[in-house]
Amino acid sequence: MEFVVFVLGFLALAIVAPIAIIGHYVTRWRSIRTLSTEEERTLTDLLASTDRMRERITNLEKVLDAEAPGWRNDA
Repeated sequence: MEFVVFVLGFLALAIVAPIAIIGHYVTRWRSIRTLSTEEERTLTDLLASTDRMRERITNLEKVLDAEAPGWRNDA
């Protein structure tokens, strides 16, 4: 009887425990891989800032083209 308990305990440690550990870390890896709500909000804000900056640069280039036509060659 003691031998059977020993074998069952060994099988549990040799087979079930590694599967449980692997399953645990796979689910943690998947949860870490996604963006949090705060990270999504920050990314959206950065994208909006980038769009505004692009528009400002375009407008500045238009003004410079009108005021100083050769400014691109000087830069």
